[in-house]
Amino acid sequence: MALTSRVISLLRSKTTFNELNTVVRRTAITTRSGAVLPRPKREPFGFLRVFFGVAIGVMIGATLSKNIANFLEENDLFVPSDEDDDD
Repeated sequence: MALTSRVISLLRSKTTFNELNTVVRRTAITTRSGAVLPRPKREPFGFLRVFFGVAIGVMIGATLSKNIANFLEENDLFVPSDEDDDD
């Protein structure tokens, strides 16, 4: 019973596990003695990775939707009518 409550408390806290399965917490910038902790690791080109990942996903999604819309229109499964225009 005590083990499950410990696991639940670890899951609720901001806790991660490293390669050695030890608990790693980063909740402060200093240690208890007052020493400043080292800077966290930064991902190189982090913003560019996110930007290119999102851009590629949007391009793939747009291409798929265009091809599906063309397929539906060619097979007369869905053809937009001209009456729907409110111009």
